[in-house]
Amino acid sequence: MNSPRHYRALDRLLIEANHALATIFAPAQAARANPAGDIADGALESGERRHAAGLMRINHSGEICAQALYMGQAAVARDHTTRSQLLHAAQEETDHLAWCGQRLAELDSHPSVLNPLWYIGSHAIGVLAGLRGDGWNLGFVVETERQVEAHLAEHLHTLPADDTRSRAILAVMKTDEARHGNTAQAAGARTLPTPIPQAMAMASKLMKWIAYRV
Repeated sequence: MNSPRHYRALDRLLIEANHALATIFAPAQAARANPAGDIADGALESGERRHAAGLMRINHSGEICAQALYMGQAAVARDHTTRSQLLHAAQEETDHLAWCGQRLAELDSHPSVLNPLWYIGSHAIGVLAGLRGDGWNLGFVVETERQVEAHLAEHLHTLPADDTRSRAILAVMKTDEARHGNTAQAAGARTLPTPIPQAMAMASKLMKWIAYRV
């Protein structure tokens, strides 16, 4: 079996920069088919379309954050298995990013104009989490996915009843997020001190409020 490839610091910096630019500015390419498939688009009124677009913009920004978090955590992960697990999860988050972007276009809307800011902040948080060690790194994954799963459940409840395409996408995303959290838990995640999940929830609430609008 081939040993993991080792990159110089400059190589890693260039890889991270390329990933950031591609995530923020280039259309994401999904490895899996869009869960909405051939589901017919519902007849949404203008207000319903705006609300659905706002929710999908939140989810698109959330996937930008997820990409940045996982890449930041993987960059400083000490164990190769942990790094591989984070990068695999990031690939599935790329699918989510692509699907949310496609749905936003269908709703005649746009991603958040603050996505570069979301990426930079989330990447920094990911690096800081990873530097505490792989147990904390994985614990951060568990808590992140728990909170994301909760807000996806909320979105599934508040989406317009006829928005079956968005609903199909979010249902698969919710299943994926739960699996990422369970995998991280089984791999040895540590429980985060109470103030950290609380701070994460507050930051997430602010991001969602802003992304819904811009």
